[in-house]
Amino acid sequence: MRLPNLLATARGRLTAFFFLYMTEGIPLGFAATAVATQLRRQDVGPAEIGAFVASFYLPWAFKWAFGPIVDVFASERFGRRRGWILGTQILMAATLLSTVLLDLPQQLGLFTAILLVHNTFGAMQDVAIDALACSTLSEHERGLANGMMFAGASIGQLVGGSGVLFLMGYTGFQPTFFFVAGCILAVTAFIVLPMREAAGEPRAAIVGPRLRAAGREMHDFAIRSFRSFLGTRGAFSGLVLSLLPPGAMCLGLALQSNLAVELGLNNDEVAKLNAWTAVVGAVSMVAGGYLSDRFGRRLTLFIYIACMGLPVLYLMALLQQYGWIMPISPNAPNRPEVPAALVTALWIASIVYNVFNGLMYGTRSAICMDVTNPRVAATQFTAYMALMNLTISYSAAWQGIAIEAWGYPRTMLVDVLFGVVCLALIPFMARKAGESFTDDAAPVRARAVAGILGLACLAWLPFRMGAETLGAAQPIAGTLFTLVFVGAALFLFAGRAVLGEQAGALTRVGLWIAPLLLAMYARYHLDAIAGWFAFAVTPETFKSAAEWGLRGVPLAGGITLLLLALQPWRELRPQPETA
Repeated sequence: MRLPNLLATARGRLTAFFFLYMTEGIPLGFAATAVATQLRRQDVGPAEIGAFVASFYLPWAFKWAFGPIVDVFASERFGRRRGWILGTQILMAATLLSTVLLDLPQQLGLFTAILLVHNTFGAMQDVAIDALACSTLSEHERGLANGMMFAGASIGQLVGGSGVLFLMGYTGFQPTFFFVAGCILAVTAFIVLPMREAAGEPRAAIVGPRLRAAGREMHDFAIRSFRSFLGTRGAFSGLVLSLLPPGAMCLGLALQSNLAVELGLNNDEVAKLNAWTAVVGAVSMVAGGYLSDRFGRRLTLFIYIACMGLPVLYLMALLQQYGWIMPISPNAPNRPEVPAALVTALWIASIVYNVFNGLMYGTRSAICMDVTNPRVAATQFTAYMALMNLTISYSAAWQGIAIEAWGYPRTMLVDVLFGVVCLALIPFMARKAGESFTDDAAPVRARAVAGILGLACLAWLPFRMGAETLGAAQPIAGTLFTLVFVGAALFLFAGRAVLGEQAGALTRVGLWIAPLLLAMYARYHLDAIAGWFAFAVTPETFKSAAEWGLRGVPLAGGITLLLLALQPWRELRPQPETA
């Protein structure tokens, strides 16, 4: 029997995109819930688990870079988007299966590296799926489809998280890798293979090598994105909103799994908890989109984000009351007896949290669509989504560090306070009918961003010299500086594309400094790198030389950015509209 082409009907399209997003959620749930739970049972610390979960989300923060590649290297035979979805899903399954024989937690580093590659393919798949949705869905279908897609991702996380935890009781941990890979391949066989993507507009002839064409696409992408992000107050507010946590996030990350294990929940109980929260979250995502259409996105989003902290504060108060402050190894001797009230509080807090988190999820995406320039919708919206994933990554990282340094209650309080900062931006997330997507204030915003990033780079110097005074907060501050260096590097790359030779040697210097700023992440691995050059210099000599670089690169980057803040940035002024 021939399977139907789901893209041919409205109901079929909703079904297809629901299942396609499921394949994105399955590996995320597997890593953040099932693997994180297993690692905690094997006495891996919260900081290591937080770093593992953070690395798993990292490729999604940079998925915007795959857009030009997916556009340029497309197959007319297999479908411009369908071909990429087919290939990436097969590679996702293959990388998962390659980890079956690894020994955890002893080979956690190799396991993390392979899953990082796996999730890179997942991020590429997401770009292709979003592009297929943009070209396939009718305008009146997109609202409901958006809710269905996020609900599919949530159900996928349920399958990869709770489903695997249930299965582990019968098969053990390693065989569940076959289950996760099988779920992905089932969607490939029954959904993707029968799809017939409609032929797109005739493609312009590629002049020169395809790789050079991809380079031109990346250059054009940088210019369009820069103008789109800084063009209006709403678009710029969306950029900052995407970089900030949308409310408290801890009960949606590894903190919940860590706490569930420490409170004595077995795998089946953790699976039930995550199953219920995933179902509640999926239903709420669809409801949130509907309510935002009815009552206005800014009002509803403000309420949802403000309410996300309430269940976190409730659970925090109970943990404080019963003295459950610092993480306790599940294998520690003489563990304190777990109060039943804490287990009940975890259930209540998790379910209520996922109601508001689900309501927020679809609404936040919709409000970003409202301020997105339709001429560059795929570019701008994909970048917003990528930055949101970067927020998840750094939140998981700092929370893992903070739990070990401060304990659960204080970490949860900081999470709540940090999460409401974004509320100040929501009033600006609006665009009047007929308003242009670039205004006269765009150059001012560019200068402001350059100045802020420049000062932040320079702030690294006093931090580096007195980092020890921060005590347990030192790794958290280090994570924030990593974000500054990444943001500064991307700004320098984009600044070169936008300003070109107008700024003279300044943008050329910035182009050299940008990769060095990205390389600042190597500061976490100086001991290992020093070992590579032990045949030539002693580790002490290498570290001493590296320290000069660790101070000189941010200094040079900060000065360059401050000089860019003095440029007029006339190139960002409103451009004539062309048909």
